[in-house]
Amino acid sequence: MTDQNVPPQLLHIVIGGELRHLNEPVFRDVSQVEFVGAFGSYEEAKKAWKARAQATVDNAHMRYFILHAHKLIDPRGEGV
Repeated sequence: MTDQNVPPQLLHIVIGGELRHLNEPVFRDVSQVEFVGAFGSYEEAKKAWKARAQATVDNAHMRYFILHAHKLIDPRGEGV
């Protein structure tokens, strides 16, 4: 497969952990945040997010998030 036939990579990262309160996305202990994985498309990330969310459904404070990392990458390499 040549580079012309490769679909664009849109990096997404799935993380999760226990929240302090249900009404705000603040983790109880940042050192315990789980890195589920990095994925090349939103669809792949959503599958992983859904699997982890369903596996922890008994803990109301546990939440998982999909981060759109491709929006944070500076293609010019200038950083922030």
